[in-house]
Amino acid sequence: MASSSMHDQLSFGKHPPLPRDSWLQPRPRFPSARFPSFSVRASSALAVEPDTGTQKDQTLEVEIFSCPICYKPLVRRGPSGLNLEAVYRSGFKCRKCSKSYSSKNNFLDLTLTAGLRDYVEVKPARTELFRSPLVSFLYERGWRQNFNRSGFPGQDEEFKMAQEYLKPVEGGLLVDVSCGSGLFSRKFAKSGTYSGVIALDYSENMLRQCYDFIKQDDAVLKANLALVRADVSRLPFSSGSVDAVHAGAALHCWPSPSNAIAEITRVLRSGGVFVGTTFLRYTPSTPWILLPFRQRTAQNYSYLTAKEIEDLCTSCGLTNYTSKIQQSFIMFSAQKP
Repeated sequence: MASSSMHDQLSFGKHPPLPRDSWLQPRPRFPSARFPSFSVRASSALAVEPDTGTQKDQTLEVEIFSCPICYKPLVRRGPSGLNLEAVYRSGFKCRKCSKSYSSKNNFLDLTLTAGLRDYVEVKPARTELFRSPLVSFLYERGWRQNFNRSGFPGQDEEFKMAQEYLKPVEGGLLVDVSCGSGLFSRKFAKSGTYSGVIALDYSENMLRQCYDFIKQDDAVLKANLALVRADVSRLPFSSGSVDAVHAGAALHCWPSPSNAIAEITRVLRSGGVFVGTTFLRYTPSTPWILLPFRQRTAQNYSYLTAKEIEDLCTSCGLTNYTSKIQQSFIMFSAQKP
């Protein structure tokens, strides 16, 4: 099946599971060079708490991160800015829920289960697959390249196409949900097109892999880029506080695409843009004899049709829907009115 070729081409069923402890990373070391100041163009509420620290950069600002439980803006204590060092050195707390959040290794954990000691949540198989250390390592080392067999035009062309859709929100805050190893997050940050970029994923190992790639490029390391662990169905942002959301090759992996797109709609400001790519279940050119084998009930992934994606976006309140299709590849865009 063309729409699922990436999963058929690579199989890692026989590799032994790796213990979590073997992937604990040392505390990241940042260069001593001062990071640029940051100003977010977003509609976040003001979260201010007096700070008696002596460092000049110990300031509190309009906080873009919100509590994943109540969606109230978090109070930050630590250096201002949306770069890796500033976020890593900061502590965050929700005044309403009295819950604190901090960076674990090199990413800020804003999941509902952050900090829990006993409870462990297991997601569907398609989500857990990408939490694997092996899959995270291989994603940009062969896995993603196989997408071209299903019509994906390649990362450079996909980035150009996304940038065209995102022109109305240039200069704003972009969240790259289900960012994986940060393939497009790094491109968005390095382009300088946005006031800030948040690379967001549920997989701890994907975020660690993203950080390893970031360390190899000083321009990206010093950019306004933050790594955040969060659930796409429970985004840690206030309503109407984000200018753009990008989701590359992600929708088919979400446990509930409808919940995720509704949540994306919630966090977008008026005029904000959502751009996504995914694999189609079938297209008008798919031979009729293959259609019974392309039903969602027989698949592990949520492959949708072009009509279903459009229906999903419009039912969640998005408008100006448009798309480009090539074989089983689709890039779509919609805007919040």
